[in-house]
Amino acid sequence: MSLPMPDADSFARRLLAWFDVHGRHDLPWQHPRTAYRVWLSEVMLQQTQVAAVIPYFERFLGRFPDLRSLAAAPGEEVMRYWAGLGYYARARNLHAAARAVVERHGGEFPSDYAAVLALPGIGRSTAGAILAQAHGQRHAILDGNVKRVLARWAGIAGWPGETAVAEQLWACSERLLPATRLADYTQALMDLGASLCSARKPRCGDCPLAADCRAHLEGRTAELPGAKPKAKKKARPQREAWLIVASDAQGRWLLEQRPGAGIWGGLWCPPVVDLAEDWAAALYQRHGLRLAAVQTDTPIDHAFSHYDLRLHPLRGRLAEPAAAEALRESVPHAWHQPAELSAGVVALPAPIARYAERQAAPTDLLGQTALASVRRPRRRAAPKTPSPAS
Repeated sequence: MSLPMPDADSFARRLLAWFDVHGRHDLPWQHPRTAYRVWLSEVMLQQTQVAAVIPYFERFLGRFPDLRSLAAAPGEEVMRYWAGLGYYARARNLHAAARAVVERHGGEFPSDYAAVLALPGIGRSTAGAILAQAHGQRHAILDGNVKRVLARWAGIAGWPGETAVAEQLWACSERLLPATRLADYTQALMDLGASLCSARKPRCGDCPLAADCRAHLEGRTAELPGAKPKAKKKARPQREAWLIVASDAQGRWLLEQRPGAGIWGGLWCPPVVDLAEDWAAALYQRHGLRLAAVQTDTPIDHAFSHYDLRLHPLRGRLAEPAAAEALRESVPHAWHQPAELSAGVVALPAPIARYAERQAAPTDLLGQTALASVRRPRRRAAPKTPSPAS
């Protein structure tokens, strides 16, 4: 498909004139606009909106002001400062990339495109965004907002996730690159997609590109970019598990560090046991602990990208208080007060942090309303759970 007649200079000139008046110029990673700060912002902005990212960015930067401090930090601490942003593989890749920069590039973030692209968690668009904004290099980007702008302006039909469509969009993005002001141009493209050229109800009357935008001229803004082909709708998977909140004599909770792979990788959490399992046996096998005065709490519902999880909290005191000091070392563990957890002393999954905050209330005393036994939720037909002391 041929592109509209105006050349790249016209496209960039109009876009930059709009950006100078209406663009975002006071984002925290723009002052100063170093490679480290831009990289951190680009990673955080994947799957997350700017307004949500800013407080996390500032808090993260306060603890890890430069790449070397991030590389030198324990992984657990990095996860603690990331907790709440979700998509935790981003944090693991960020940490791994920082260490790779120290090992391969002497701690200086590389300015070579191939070297940046070789770092963990950095793809083609992120590499281009970092180098364009931090060094003014001439590299194209193609994030979600930019795909929408270019698909509409150039009239590129089809779902951008298809290889052939993505290739057309990349070619368009590269063709339109100006010779100067690459940092501003890159930000301007993202800003236009995040504001005027929104997915629904785009404000074409205010858009600097409307005069030659194919989608606007042909009345096709609703159909461009193309939607992902619909797969046969399947019922969303539902999973359930026990959340074992074991408390010692001081009211501290037992936490486990989750394995690096899987959900909440590397974060801390009370033991989680599949609902079909004998939770008491699992707790004893993992830590050599038994609970008394066990009670249930309202289930915790949490949605992941591919399934829904319902956690059924079971709270109980240690039947043998001295056992807290002699836990088995097979699973990394720690003891913390709920108030400490709600204050962020360790990296917790967001729903667990909210639960801990509720339980930290002084009126909520563990063991106040103990149950003689614990019954499995009715939604599943399963045998009764054994007594905690069995």
